[in-house]
Amino acid sequence: MPAPTEQIQPALLAAPAAPKRSDLEIKDAHIIFDSIWRELESEFGREHMRFPKEIILLGGAPGAGKGTNTAFIAEMRGLTCQPIVMSSLLKSPEAQAIKAAGNMVGDRDVVGLLLRELLRREFQDGVILDGFPRTNVQVECLKLLVDKMKALWREFYNTPLSIHFRLPTIHIMVLFVDEKESVARQLKRGRETKALIEAAARAGDSVVTEDRPTDHDESLARRRYRVFKEQTWDALQSLKEIYHYHFVNAQGPVKEVEENILRELEYQSTLELDPRTFERLRGVPLASQIVIHARQEMVKRLDGYELEHRELFAKVIAFIESKVIPIVLRHAISGTAHINAEDEVLENPMALAMLIDVFSERGYHAEVDIHRIEIPDRIDLVTGKVSCRVKKVYRIRIRFQGSEIRRG
Repeated sequence: MPAPTEQIQPALLAAPAAPKRSDLEIKDAHIIFDSIWRELESEFGREHMRFPKEIILLGGAPGAGKGTNTAFIAEMRGLTCQPIVMSSLLKSPEAQAIKAAGNMVGDRDVVGLLLRELLRREFQDGVILDGFPRTNVQVECLKLLVDKMKALWREFYNTPLSIHFRLPTIHIMVLFVDEKESVARQLKRGRETKALIEAAARAGDSVVTEDRPTDHDESLARRRYRVFKEQTWDALQSLKEIYHYHFVNAQGPVKEVEENILRELEYQSTLELDPRTFERLRGVPLASQIVIHARQEMVKRLDGYELEHRELFAKVIAFIESKVIPIVLRHAISGTAHINAEDEVLENPMALAMLIDVFSERGYHAEVDIHRIEIPDRIDLVTGKVSCRVKKVYRIRIRFQGSEIRRG
């Protein structure tokens, strides 16, 4: 048996045997799942049943843009692996072997192929799963899988292998378009695919692209949409109250859909981090918490400067207007200005706070760094010892939206 710290690559192992004919009629999720789990645990060993930390179940109506938006979703979640596309997995040699044996690829085979694929090393941090679940049996198998993953997390919690068995995070993401838009997009895809194939034929080239019959027939396109609403939609909706559920309006252009996805995938550390990690971090406030009232607090501070520290505030404003703004104006194109200052008004820490608040209120981003430089001041002619004084240089960096230059 391999060392516990190694990861078995499922792809290098033998494909699962074709299911017994007696299994084909079984529709009980517990019987199906338990049978598959026993096979995998026997093959890999319990310590190697390492599933992804995060699984994003991506569903959507035909033409909703799952393929178009998968890369964007992966980038938002920091995933570098390719998605698992169930339609492609069911064309794998393993699935073809099941069909060649005269058997249908049923729920048992779908779940078995998927669980084996999820054990691959590249999916350990997370993966997007396109096209699962599609049936009620698959929904129940998903729940059983998550229960098993949580059980493994608890089992290995305080062991050297705990990093491989993290608390799972499950996202259900549904990209939705109405029937009219779905049919229009399917037929548009059909026209584009046809044109691509014809152009390749004229050039004597081969082209690898999926050409769906439903993309060329409006009645078939409508039927495909309705099948989605009657089967897959219900399956995904049944998980709404259990896992993180994201309903994304995918009707608009790509940029608009990306913005909708971004809003739906906002970071939720309390739901995703290991409880030990979250407890360690909870003392650090979320950025979203500290910026909620930031503008109101800044306004109160500025009014307080004027009412309670009027003389110092006036000196800071005079410094900004005479020493800083002239340099900022010269950098209007780049949007970044660096100013080194030794003005004595900045010796007061409150003056630095005033300077930052003033620029923030006016729409700039200001940073101040104090740089201390030792300057030789005198030398003891007897001992040769050099005495230095410390000079403070205030390095001020102002950033803002620069000018757009027309080129060409």
